[in-house]
Amino acid sequence: MRKRNALWAGLGGVVVLAVVLVARERYAPPARCADGMRVAGPRCCGEGQTLDGVACVGKPARCAKGLVARPEGCVAEARTVPLAGGELALGSGDWDTLGFVEPLRARVDPFVIDAYEVTVARYAACVLAKACAPLAPEAEPGRPVVSITADEAAVFCTLSAGDLPLPEQLAFAAAGAAPRRYPWGDTGAVCRRAAWGLVRGPCGDGATGPEVAGSHPDGATPEGVYDLAGNVAEWTRPPPDDGPVVEVRGGSFEDDAAKALRTWNRRELPRATRSPSVGFRCVYPLEAPRER
Repeated sequence: MRKRNALWAGLGGVVVLAVVLVARERYAPPARCADGMRVAGPRCCGEGQTLDGVACVGKPARCAKGLVARPEGCVAEARTVPLAGGELALGSGDWDTLGFVEPLRARVDPFVIDAYEVTVARYAACVLAKACAPLAPEAEPGRPVVSITADEAAVFCTLSAGDLPLPEQLAFAAAGAAPRRYPWGDTGAVCRRAAWGLVRGPCGDGATGPEVAGSHPDGATPEGVYDLAGNVAEWTRPPPDDGPVVEVRGGSFEDDAAKALRTWNRRELPRATRSPSVGFRCVYPLEAPRER
């Protein structure tokens, strides 16, 4: 009888342990890095890469979905997404921001937008053609261009047959006509969906720059636009009257509060600002080609 009771007790313990493990896996927050990437300090590097200081180095064996594994790292190839436009009615319904967020309402005409933030690799081609000013050396071609002024970003977009997005265009790309609370939808901000909280937590510690553009595919919009929340905040089009400030949207890797990622979030910076947490993407007329 004692042996039988001991056996049942042992089996019961195994069942309880299995239930606990399944529950932990089901309800634990998602991993920080996407499939094809691995955690390396504050970074998500491609599988097979190592972290050298703050840079992912070596040829990756695999990268996140949508990225290309090149000898020098994971890179998002330039691609554009057409958006149908519509009525944008954006404001905050969050109790902690009521009265502090200015609603944005506008009719947005159809347009085309870069699926990814402009990367170092893409910008380098413009520098090589002597059409863009050189930037500080960057070891990873897949990371977004940063420390660039709004006017320099606008020059790049013009040379690419486009322009920087109007504030309402960038807001519409992130929020849609619904509107969405975050670019991916209304569910919460977890570390797998966006590169944020990488300097002082909650998603990492000690980062000095952004992740590879497109390395958080779970945070893409339903239309297929990546990194509209986190990674780098993004310039919008400078005012035509040479106004001294320009709006940026989207939050960045430096932000440690989820509300910085919400689609209504905006701030203004002097147009000559060079920040390691601010980059850009371009928009194009609807008839623009899908691949760039």
